[in-house]
This record gives sequence, C-alpha cells and structure tokens, in this order.
Amino acid sequence: MKLLLDENLSRRIVPFSQNSFPGSTQVALIGLERVNDRVIRQYAIDNGYIITTQDADFYEMSLLHGQPPKIVWLKIEKRRLSKPC
Repeated sequence: MKLLLDENLSRRIVPFSQNSFPGSTQVALIGLERVNDRVIRQYAIDNGYIITTQDADFYEMSLLHGQPPKIVWLKIEKRRLSKPC
C-alpha cells in the first residue's frame, strides 16, 4: 500500500512513511503541485496510490465517481495554544 499525500500535507512526512508505506510520495515531489484534483485522482488510479488529504474534495469526488482510488481523509482539528498566565 502506498500513499499519495495531497499538497496540503508536508512533503517532509514522506521519509517517515517509507517503512510502513514504501513507495509513498507527495504531489509536489512528482510534479503535480497546483494541478486540478482530477489530475491527481487519475494519477493515483493509474499508479495504485491511496490519496491522503486534509480536505473533502477527493471524498466528494469518490461519492460522484466511486472508487478507486481509496481516500484517507485526515480531519485534524487545529487548536489554538492558550497564552501562559
């Protein structure tokens, strides 16, 4: 299983994912930065990737077009740090 990280996820994650998900990459590392999400989706289908993202776009496309590719949708809540007293 290899992951294709969307551009909203840092490319610095890729080296740390290689032991568990060999062959994983991030869209900017393969020249797909700032392209239409449909291009990224097709690349994932053609190359056997699971798309990993923080936004709903790919999930919404999967509702319209079905799978493949599989989608990992990370819903990470951003918390504000409280000011020290």
